[in-house]
Amino acid sequence: MNTKSIDIDQLIFNLMKIREAILSCEEEYEPVIQSVHSNYRYSVRNFIRYLKLRTFELRKIQEELSAMGLSSIGHSERYVLANIENILYFLHLYQGKKFRGKYDLGEHPVNYFQSNTVLESNTTRLLGKSNQSLNTRIMVTLPSESATDYKMVKSLIDQGIEVARINCSHDRPEDWRKMIGHVQQACREVGHECKIFMDLPGPKMRTGEVKLKRKKKKKKPVDYISLHTGDHLHVYQKAIMGRDAQYSSEGEMIAPARVSIASMIQFEDLNPGESIWFDDGKICGKIRSITTEYLDVEIIRATRNKGSKLRAEKGINLPDSRLNLPSLSPDDLNFLPVLIELADIIGYSFVRKASDVLALQRKLEEYGKSDIGLVLKIENRDAFENLPELLITAMRNPNIGVMIARGDLAVELGAERISEVQEQILWLCEAAFIPNIWATQVLEKLSKEGVATRAEITDASMAARAECVMLNKGENMLETVSILSSILHRMEAHQYKKKGTLRALRVAEGFLDKKNLLA
Repeated sequence: MNTKSIDIDQLIFNLMKIREAILSCEEEYEPVIQSVHSNYRYSVRNFIRYLKLRTFELRKIQEELSAMGLSSIGHSERYVLANIENILYFLHLYQGKKFRGKYDLGEHPVNYFQSNTVLESNTTRLLGKSNQSLNTRIMVTLPSESATDYKMVKSLIDQGIEVARINCSHDRPEDWRKMIGHVQQACREVGHECKIFMDLPGPKMRTGEVKLKRKKKKKKPVDYISLHTGDHLHVYQKAIMGRDAQYSSEGEMIAPARVSIASMIQFEDLNPGESIWFDDGKICGKIRSITTEYLDVEIIRATRNKGSKLRAEKGINLPDSRLNLPSLSPDDLNFLPVLIELADIIGYSFVRKASDVLALQRKLEEYGKSDIGLVLKIENRDAFENLPELLITAMRNPNIGVMIARGDLAVELGAERISEVQEQILWLCEAAFIPNIWATQVLEKLSKEGVATRAEITDASMAARAECVMLNKGENMLETVSILSSILHRMEAHQYKKKGTLRALRVAEGFLDKKNLLA
C-alpha cells in the first residue's frame, strides 16, 4: 500500500468513531464494572472496551496504520483505549494538529507496562510463582499411581511443575488425599511451591461398562466394542453391560452392538439426525431413531478399517443437541466439600452459561470459600459463545482463570475450527487479564510413547502464549516435562503473548559476520 493513497482525515474520522463508541459503551456498563471483585475492576474496564472494539471491522484500518508504521490496534488487547488514543495523537501530529484524549500521551492508567504487571499478578494469585522463571506455568495430571508412588511425584516436583491436577472423574477421595500428601511432602523436600488443581466431574457423558471378551486362547480378555462404518449401535439410557453385535451361526446379525450412556441426559432433548461422537471424536455416529430405552445410532465414521474400539468410560459428545443438564451434577455436589478442603483451585467442568457460574459461586459462599481459585473449563459450544458473560460473572470471585479444553471443544465445534476458536479465547482472556490454561493432548505422543511428532512440538511452542500448559498423564511424563520446559524457555526468548520480543537472532549475526560473501 502506498502511504500517499491513505486518506488521513478519513482514518482519523473512523478511529474517532470507534473511540467514542468505546467510551459510550464503558459508561453504559459502569454498573457491571462496579459489580466485580476489586481484583478485576481494572480488568473488566479494559475488557468492556475490547469487546466494543471487536464489534468493528478493523482490517482496512489496521492495514493503513501498519503501512504508516504506527502501532497496530491488532496488538492492543490489554490497553485498548491507550492504543487508540496514542494512534490518534500521532495522526493529528502528522497533520500538524493536536489531539486531546481522555488521558494525555503516556498517562493512561491501563497501559502496556501496567497491564503486564496486572496479568502477572492475577496469574501468580491463581497458579503460584514460577519455579523456572517462566511466564508460562506447567500443570501435570497425576496418574492413579501417584497415590502409592511417592518417588514419581517427587521427580515431577523436582522438575519444577507449578500445578498438580487431580481428575476427580477417576479414583476416590482417599486416593486424592494420598496424592496431595505426596505433593506436599515433595514440595517441602525440594523447596518448590505446587498448587493443587481438582476438577469437578461435571455432567460429563461417558460410555458405561463393557463386557470382557476373549479374542484368542492364552491371551488376556479385552474390554471393547468393535465398530465399523455402517454398523448400528444401541445406546441405552439405563445401566446395561455393553457388548459387540450378536450373530447367528450362519453369520446373520441377531442384535446390534450396545452400550449405555452414563449421564442424566434425557432422550426427549435429542432428535433423529443429530450427531453423536465417542472417545474425543474418534468415532462418529448419527441418531437414526429414538425409543424409550435406547438411541439407534448409525456409525458413519470409524478410525480404522478393521474397526474402531469403543471402551468403557469414554467421552460422549452431542454437539448438535441442546441439552437441559444441571449446572452442578449430584457428584459435583457430593465432592465439593472435599475439593474445598483439599484444593487450591477448582476446575468447573462443562460450564455453559452465566447462571451456572452463579450457582457454583453461591455454593462456595455457603462454604465460606469464595476466595478459592476457580477455573472455567471451556469445552462446549455454549461456553465459547457465552465466554464474555462467563468471564464477567466469574470476576465476582477474587481468583479466577480459564482452561481451553481443546478435546471436547474440537468435537463440539468441529476440528477445523479449533485453531480459530483457541485464538479467540486467548484474545478475550488477555483483554480481561485472566490467566489461560492451554490443555488437551499437549505432547501426548511423547508422554505416552516416548516420541513427539513435529506437529506436537509446534503446538507446544504455541502454548507459550498461555499462562499455563497442562500435560496429561503418561509413562514418559518426566521427559515430557523436561522437553516442554525447554520449548517454553526458547519461545519466551522470542515472544510474549503474540508479540515478538525481537531478541537478537544468531542466524542474522552469523550471516553478517560472513563478510567474504560480498567480496
